[in-house]
Amino acid sequence: MDYELRNIKDFLQLYNKITDMCFNSCVDNLYGRDLTREEISCADNCVLKFTNVNQRLLKVYVGVQSDINQRRMAEVEAQQAKMMAEAQQQQQQEQAALQSTAEMTSTTNSTEPTAA
Repeated sequence: MDYELRNIKDFLQLYNKITDMCFNSCVDNLYGRDLTREEISCADNCVLKFTNVNQRLLKVYVGVQSDINQRRMAEVEAQQAKMMAEAQQQQQQEQAALQSTAEMTSTTNSTEPTAA
């Protein structure tokens, strides 16, 4: 629900921005109630240009975002591989230490004289 509310809010902000920008650019005369043909044409062109620019920016953003996501995934995978390699190395060191301790214990036990 929060996501939908944010989308509506973003849409309304964009709509208000377009309306404000195009009105300020196109409407010259506030004396009459109706828009002139020039004002209507200007407003149509303004909205069309703004919409086209916005669509282009979104396409570029989607493409760039895709590349960014792929790089992030590669970084995460590399970090996971590094952590797994470190964990395997630590496990091998622990096994080597255990084997060394076991060998020392067996050597110590075999060299001690037995009581008769």
